[in-house]
Amino acid sequence: MSVDPSLLTPYKNTTDNASLRQISEDAFYVVNEVVMRRLGHVPILKGDFHLLSPKVQRFVAEKAELMRPRGIFICDGTQHEAQEIIDKLVERGMLSPLKAYENNYICRTDPKDVARVESKTWMVTPDKYQTVCHTAEGVDPIMGHWMSPTQMADELDGRFPGCMAGRIMYVIPFSMGPIGGPLSKIGVQLTDSNYVVLSMRIMTRVCPSVWDALGDNDFVRCIHSVGLPRPVKQKVVNHWPCNPDRVLIAHRPPEREVWSFGSGYGGNSLLGKKCFALRIASNIAKDEGWMAEHMLIMGVTRPNGKEHFIAAAFPSACGKTNLAMLEPTLPGWKVRCVGDDIAWMKFGEDGRLYGINPEAGFFGVAPGTSKKTNPMAVATFQKNSIFTNTAETATGEYYWEGLEDEIADKNVEITTWLGDKWHIGDPGVAAHPNSRFAAPAEQCPIIHDKWQDPQGVPIEAIIFGGRRPQGVPLVFETKSWLHGIFTGSFLKSEATAAAEHTGKSVMHDPFAMRPFMGYNFGQYLQHWIDLNKPGRKVPQIYHVNWFRRDKDGKFLWPGFGENIRVIDWILRRLEGEEGSGHETPIGTVPNKGSLNLDGLGEVNWDELMSVPAAYWKEDAKEVRKFLEQQVGPDLPAEIRKEMEEQEKRIEALEKDA
Repeated sequence: MSVDPSLLTPYKNTTDNASLRQISEDAFYVVNEVVMRRLGHVPILKGDFHLLSPKVQRFVAEKAELMRPRGIFICDGTQHEAQEIIDKLVERGMLSPLKAYENNYICRTDPKDVARVESKTWMVTPDKYQTVCHTAEGVDPIMGHWMSPTQMADELDGRFPGCMAGRIMYVIPFSMGPIGGPLSKIGVQLTDSNYVVLSMRIMTRVCPSVWDALGDNDFVRCIHSVGLPRPVKQKVVNHWPCNPDRVLIAHRPPEREVWSFGSGYGGNSLLGKKCFALRIASNIAKDEGWMAEHMLIMGVTRPNGKEHFIAAAFPSACGKTNLAMLEPTLPGWKVRCVGDDIAWMKFGEDGRLYGINPEAGFFGVAPGTSKKTNPMAVATFQKNSIFTNTAETATGEYYWEGLEDEIADKNVEITTWLGDKWHIGDPGVAAHPNSRFAAPAEQCPIIHDKWQDPQGVPIEAIIFGGRRPQGVPLVFETKSWLHGIFTGSFLKSEATAAAEHTGKSVMHDPFAMRPFMGYNFGQYLQHWIDLNKPGRKVPQIYHVNWFRRDKDGKFLWPGFGENIRVIDWILRRLEGEEGSGHETPIGTVPNKGSLNLDGLGEVNWDELMSVPAAYWKEDAKEVRKFLEQQVGPDLPAEIRKEMEEQEKRIEALEKDA
């Protein structure tokens, strides 16, 4: 029996895993010989390679032949395994224990490797317009970067051969979502980073039962290398191996595959997060008829005991985690967190939309997180957590901007994320603006008892929001499912430190998915439209803006726990309360007196809730320009109609003003 020659050739011909997956079962033993030859003399340092499914064996062997590690370590996700790795990294100096806590550790990266690198993140499809829209002539698409399969092969061939030399290749089996659940998916990540092993163990479900759930089914293939084979020929900063000048994060949606090179940080290396859970998963969701979204999920119980579930999409570092773990200021209310960042949602047989949090941990922005702003997050990371690029006090506590009032000794010496000695009040910052904590979700004091429910929770409302300093009211309800989709399509927010952008410019971030769009945005909008089928109860869509400022630059709304007052209004709207709102060109805005402001003090209601005609006229022009330039002919007719109708309403508002 002959074997497909592509199984015996270098990388370029083996990128087509689709052909490899289709090999019939009667060819298994021949292929297994090829697998073992590919594995060569690479020793298995831990785990039983022969217990892996044939597809996983071939995947591991193929990549071991390509990347040439000194050994293969099959992870089991146990505490014992993690402790062995932690001890090794502490000895090397990459990790340091934060002695004020139980099993908390801190690490500092190379200062050149601190955030998602959107400009080096690519989607690889045969047809360019599977990835990006037909933008206007001379306009670069901001939603998705496309690379051809041929160029991608050249890029990977210039990086991955031999890239793990002298390092261990860790094999991480992980489940996104409860293992074996109907909405869950399985991935296998290969990495040469110990830090990634520890972080993936927090952020996903890593255990041997993943192999049992997988069987011989397919899985998402995740290949990651720090890109620094041994012997290392350049200086390693902070014991953090990386290759920032050669960073590449490439996704192959048709093959369900991710390749990441050169960065060890965050979403660049924890491939279960944005790469799998959004970019690849959104493609799977389109094919299978569900939704993979950059959204939190929260359960809100009213004083009458009735619980509602809400999903909300905010750009990174715009308060998703704060809202997901909201501590209500109104008496009798209770919030429970299902997830703080990503939601996978599918309509059930009863017509309702059900959502799960596919992650197992929180990977939150540290600066600004405190007992005042998010006490539940702080309680969550008191143990078993990893802090990256934060500062550390001489007493073994974490520190970052926003904790000034919570440090007992104001004169304590602090070591900054750059390793410098620093004190509160000194110039500069102690922690990197995008410094992070990774903490197990199960440790959250208000984690919902259904957060592991494989069926998910029923979503009644979807909220969009961003940092809008001017013109946008605190909250409004969209007019319909289609109008809600249109509203999501022009979502905007000030840039944050989560990516390499700088400054305070307001950027388009449609559906909070701009950096994570897995396919053509016009097709994405059409997918949302098509989900509204007879017999389905689509959620009501809202927009919020906690960040509006007055003429002096002060926030008009206190935010944080007070946001429960907005949630209260939303839930009353869902139940059809009359007299709670009035129509504006952009949707229904609360009537004066319909929002519970008891105990808040002075609130400039008129400015907070205003829909300025002049502002929205200019905004409408800019939105049209954005959609015509960025989406062009791919814009669904239904969304174009919503845009035109809103323009007419705004024009009428200006005439009446």
